[in-house]
Amino acid sequence: MSEFANLLDLYKHAPLLELGALADAKRRELHPDGIVTYIVDRNINYTNVCVADCGFCAFYRRPKDGEGYTLSYEQIGVKIEETKELGGVQILIQGGHNPYIPFEWYLELIKYIKRHHPIHIHGFSPSEVDFWATLYRMDARDVIRELVKAGLDSIPGGGGEILVQRVRDLVAPKKAGANRWLEIMEMAHLEGLRTSSTMMFGIGETPEERLEHLLRLRDVQSRTGGFTAFICWPLQPENTPTLSHMPKTDAVEYLRTTAFARLVLDNIPNIQASWVTMGMKVGQIALSYGCNDFGSLMIEENVVSAANTTYSTTTDEMERLIRNAGFTPRRRRQNYQLIASPTAA
Repeated sequence: MSEFANLLDLYKHAPLLELGALADAKRRELHPDGIVTYIVDRNINYTNVCVADCGFCAFYRRPKDGEGYTLSYEQIGVKIEETKELGGVQILIQGGHNPYIPFEWYLELIKYIKRHHPIHIHGFSPSEVDFWATLYRMDARDVIRELVKAGLDSIPGGGGEILVQRVRDLVAPKKAGANRWLEIMEMAHLEGLRTSSTMMFGIGETPEERLEHLLRLRDVQSRTGGFTAFICWPLQPENTPTLSHMPKTDAVEYLRTTAFARLVLDNIPNIQASWVTMGMKVGQIALSYGCNDFGSLMIEENVVSAANTTYSTTTDEMERLIRNAGFTPRRRRQNYQLIASPTAA
């Protein structure tokens, strides 16, 4: 049997506990110190105006919608200062595909942040980079280079969904295609940026397509080594434009998928638990299914919340859950460098 057939058979037929044990063994091999990391950051959505019309998104508003917004530099600055006061070490900044914002606005925003509110900027997904390249008639590599020159530190893995074109044509036909998303990530890696990678599943894809997604990420990583982490989460169907009829993924399917990802993505060092979509208890269990990272405190989160799925926590609770699962909690930066907790002194 081919590797693809063997992996697919494992995903479809292995008992959940067996899959979890294999993933846990791989996690121990990669992270033998028993540490589970997390980061304190804030998700700043600078605009909700978007023309991508993704069927799974309950957050965006079309241009001229009365609920559309674009934050000012000063508003973003206030959010950053609040983040720092809570011990935050980075901002995750992403937004809709807003055709009314000039490219210079983004470059000046980055410079403004670095000048007045210095912090690690983890921002602008491959889909945004592709949108700007088209809108401003630029080469995507030049878009990335200009962002880096302005001060961008790393790129998040948003907009990945399922990296198979059949699925993207169904749920996000106006957004960067599967090949393009991967191409832009590879460009970013070659420009010296580290990025995360993601998979949003439960949007009508097959198990074969989930596996294809993972293998495509693994292939890019084998060439560049630029992915720091992988995060997967299921569709949150409530309030979405065209996918509200889809069934909500249960904990078993989530744990199978995240454990399987740990096994396939043997060259991506970190796997993050998605307690934001699955809740704290399932997130805690995921630490025994291959995950070595508990994600972000998520001081602010808007996109998942728009689909009526909102879990929030505190750093104390995160550390307690990690300890109760048998691990040592440690704060980190985007590149997984460990940092001291304010209470550790």
